[in-house]
Amino acid sequence: MGSLSRHISAFLSILLILLMLLCPSLAEDPAFELGNETTTHLHFFFHDIVTGPNPTAVRIAQASVINNSPTAFGDLVMMDDLLTEGPDSGSKLVGRAQGVYGLASRDEPGHLLVAMTLAFVDGEYNGSTLAVLGRNSVLSAVREMPVVGGSGRFRLARGYALAKTHELDMATGNAVVEYDVYVMHH
Repeated sequence: MGSLSRHISAFLSILLILLMLLCPSLAEDPAFELGNETTTHLHFFFHDIVTGPNPTAVRIAQASVINNSPTAFGDLVMMDDLLTEGPDSGSKLVGRAQGVYGLASRDEPGHLLVAMTLAFVDGEYNGSTLAVLGRNSVLSAVREMPVVGGSGRFRLARGYALAKTHELDMATGNAVVEYDVYVMHH
């Protein structure tokens, strides 16, 4: 029995050494070096331009019932909206909101399903992104949407975005929305 035990122990030792040689350690892979978790607060303005010569949000799909719907249920919009430091569209560009939103309620106006990437193009977050996915009830004074991920400086991000309409042109549908985003990330 002692001889069998020694053989099993030797076999397991050799197997362990082979596994260590053949499989790179996650601890040595820089992609998995996350560092300490930190919390970041971002503040910017989102410009959703649906009319004019250079719209940043355009309808890409429309349900057949939309003409009869008081809520535009089924309307789907693709966006590439500016994110700026201030409410004026000419203020410093900090990123873009790219994604889709759809009118998601048959009975109540102003409820959107939003799936967007906040892609930052300036400063310490240049090249980093945050993913936002959730309901945006645009007629509410303050809306909260979940941040479900990120990349670059926002790797493994989680948190929430608070949106407040800063300006809405009822004739055109163009809007400027103030965002405060709070994320925990590595």
